[in-house]
Amino acid sequence: MLDTTNARPEIKGVYIGGRWRRLDREFEDMNPSDGSLWARIPDGGAPVARQAIEAAHDAFAGWAALPFQERAGFMLKCADIVERRKDDFIAAARFEGGGWHGKGVHETLAIPEIFRAAAGVCYSPIGEILPSLHGKVSQAVRVPMGVVGVISPWNVPGILAARQFSFAMAAGNTIVLKPSEETPYMGGLFFAEVMEEAGVPPGAFNVVTCSRGAVGEVGDEMMDNPLVKGVAFTGSTAVGRRIAAKCGAHLKKCCIELGGKDSLIVLEDADMERAAAAANFGAFMHQGQICMSVEKVLVQESVHETFLRLFADRASKLKVGDVADKSNVIGPLINDRQAARVKSQLDDAVGKGAKVVVGGGVDGRFVEPTILTRVTRDMDIWREETFGPVAVVTPFRTDGEAIAMNNDTEYGLSSGIMTADEHRALSIARNLRTGMCHVNCSTINDEAHAPFGGVKASGLGRYGGRWSMETFCETRWITLDRGGKPFPGVF
Repeated sequence: MLDTTNARPEIKGVYIGGRWRRLDREFEDMNPSDGSLWARIPDGGAPVARQAIEAAHDAFAGWAALPFQERAGFMLKCADIVERRKDDFIAAARFEGGGWHGKGVHETLAIPEIFRAAAGVCYSPIGEILPSLHGKVSQAVRVPMGVVGVISPWNVPGILAARQFSFAMAAGNTIVLKPSEETPYMGGLFFAEVMEEAGVPPGAFNVVTCSRGAVGEVGDEMMDNPLVKGVAFTGSTAVGRRIAAKCGAHLKKCCIELGGKDSLIVLEDADMERAAAAANFGAFMHQGQICMSVEKVLVQESVHETFLRLFADRASKLKVGDVADKSNVIGPLINDRQAARVKSQLDDAVGKGAKVVVGGGVDGRFVEPTILTRVTRDMDIWREETFGPVAVVTPFRTDGEAIAMNNDTEYGLSSGIMTADEHRALSIARNLRTGMCHVNCSTINDEAHAPFGGVKASGLGRYGGRWSMETFCETRWITLDRGGKPFPGVF
């Protein structure tokens, strides 16, 4: 049954210096399920981004000087507001983001946890006392940098935006957030509403939205402007490389979390039902549009057929369609470009001999949950990130072969290992070139206080807990000379 409660938000403008500002230009924010207009969004450019950066810079000294418990208090208020406004966010997750109702619910549970974890970090140590010669009191302390530019993605915009800015903000930095043009409300303007309601001081948090055509100039302003001291980005590897290069040229800190080609390794002693469930969730949650999605399932030969049967049975039961119907777990891909990308990979694989076990159908933006076998290294789908509801199932013989197959990619974000032998799992995990590995669970895992990030083409730096604090703070060395350090007599 279709849900007719598709409430659209009131779009009040961009949010700069604690005020809403309407702009002369707007762009259309579309519902990916049916192509209808969901909202009209302010279309900012470099001058608007510059104003937001200047507002954040002006607010920095006051925000950083607040007692830590006051900044923590604001984070806790934000958590409470998100919980109270969960229905607004869930509606946006479905009708702006094309997500299943349950995916929206998950984000509204996770976002408050992120804010509360950020509040908790305010009470953590910010430095240490070092041993020193001559009786000095030698301190290494972390201090906020200043303005942090945040560029957030469209796929899980609530969690991923909050993860990027909350810890940096709790540490005393001020924020300029540019959400994706695909989800500008749920990834940006929603948080501006939350910050306004929480009473966050003007300028400490700012949001600039822009259309796809203006992304380049807004992004360049955030990277080139000398008032911006750090950049947080989650998105594609191609864009991440450019951001890292620009930040490097300006000697700015950056934390970038990029794409993945993540494997779930299923050993012969694994609980097959658990493994099939982990693969099904990992491959098809939010249409596979998650950086940690299971894109390859590597299965030991002796259990390959058993696992494949169980996996295919689960995948075939997932309903596809407009997410206005809450029973549809598989909604649309975010746009036509992404649907075309997935179809191209499927066509290439099938044309080169891959076998479709389940699914394979593409109807506009809707792609059936698809399982492929007989995939070889010369196929695009083996090498390239798919970011759609497609999983490759491939047999292996030895642990070493599974490790080599997992590592046969430029990416290195997450991984999973299914086995009854934890010692064996840890031995394999040590040899996987990924930033994260989860034993007897899906590749999709995220906890607010844990270090999140990848290696190789999957990114630089870590988000989460104290790792975010280290990323978005500077470390200073401060000493108190109490012993009278001697100077050479000639002076």
